[in-house]
Amino acid sequence: MLHSIVLRGVASIVAATLAQSVIARPTQFAAPDRELMVPVTGGRVYVRVNGDLKGQRLPVIFSHGGPGSTHRGLLDALELSNDRAVIFYDQLDSGRSDHPAKTENWTVKRFVDELESIRTALGINRWHVVGFSWGGTVALEYAARRPVALAGVVLGSPLISTKSWIADANLLRTKLPTATQTLLAKCETRRPPAKQVCDDATAVFYAEFNRRDLSKPDAFNVKRHPDDRGFNPVLYNQMWGSSEFVSTGTLKDYDGEPLLNRLDGRRTLFMVGQYDEARPETALVFASRVKDAEVAVVPGAAHATMFDGPTNRSPSCGLGCAGRMVRPNKDASSFSGRTCGRCGRWRRRRRPRSRVRPAYI
Repeated sequence: MLHSIVLRGVASIVAATLAQSVIARPTQFAAPDRELMVPVTGGRVYVRVNGDLKGQRLPVIFSHGGPGSTHRGLLDALELSNDRAVIFYDQLDSGRSDHPAKTENWTVKRFVDELESIRTALGINRWHVVGFSWGGTVALEYAARRPVALAGVVLGSPLISTKSWIADANLLRTKLPTATQTLLAKCETRRPPAKQVCDDATAVFYAEFNRRDLSKPDAFNVKRHPDDRGFNPVLYNQMWGSSEFVSTGTLKDYDGEPLLNRLDGRRTLFMVGQYDEARPETALVFASRVKDAEVAVVPGAAHATMFDGPTNRSPSCGLGCAGRMVRPNKDASSFSGRTCGRCGRWRRRRRPRSRVRPAYI
């Protein structure tokens, strides 16, 4: 069972978001109740709030991926604002935030510091932090500081270390068609094929492990504010690289694995997609290093857990189950432990076995 009311609160955040967003994605989203530009080192970041910051339930802030993406990809979580305050923001040099375009600002520490600046500006005493992908890195670093204000953290498909991320990517590439593997290898040479050829080969990887379901409209397609400059490819390339599976930027040697020992597992939930490029098996290994942490796997989803996944999640799955998930297909990987019969949540009971057997998650 869950170890604290705090972690149950975090689980409910993820559960409500995933259970509702994919089933009936809205074509437009509620306007923010409050908007502000918060001063941070290097400039100002755009922040929007929906819901009552003084409500009975603690607010939650969502940190987007990239580096260089925007909060718009997380807007499905607005459905939570009837229950608690929901906070989104664009990291510096992304979206509606200032764009000073100074590389000295593009450090892990400075991006993590943005969270405390936002919390202080909003007058929040305690909150939950949810980060996805690169935002999961920000959330990891923040949680490792053990701030008193942190009630719980969700590490969604997180970049914990670049070496593990690339190892996962290399393994997943072997699952692609042989012709695609050959093309991707050529695209990484000094004389690559035409850009479109490489883009098409990369898209094959993304369709399997980044976002599997492109049939539904998503938050990125909603009309953009005139001040929203959207995704910042320069920032992405400078810090990460040319694609999700090639890292040549300043994060190429990033290693947050030592931070796992600093996390409070009772307040920590790892969440990944069944077909995630941040592989569930790897998330399990990371979670095993955080005493009392738990793992949730979203069935049918790749890396974009907000967009992917089944449409038959059970709305009756309770507060203690993350993701409100049904069990995935039998070809999914299984981990030692127990699963919730209604939502498919896997609960770690012991260290992972070296051999993963096919079964339910």
